[in-house]
Amino acid sequence: MQNKIRDLRKALGLSQEELAQRCKVSRQTINAIENNKYDPTLALAFHLAQVLETTVDALFQPVEP
Repeated sequence: MQNKIRDLRKALGLSQEELAQRCKVSRQTINAIENNKYDPTLALAFHLAQVLETTVDALFQPVEP
């Protein structure tokens, strides 16, 4: 799963810490998701999309084989 979290976060001028606080997770969680080392729960994915002003479908995309 690929994601656009880093790009959208930076476009909104948010740090990893700020995004983490808004989503009620740790900065390390945001870092792991951005680096494709952790797949968020569905609830967290929706929260991330809301904070980043996008949809879950636009935020996460499957990796082409």
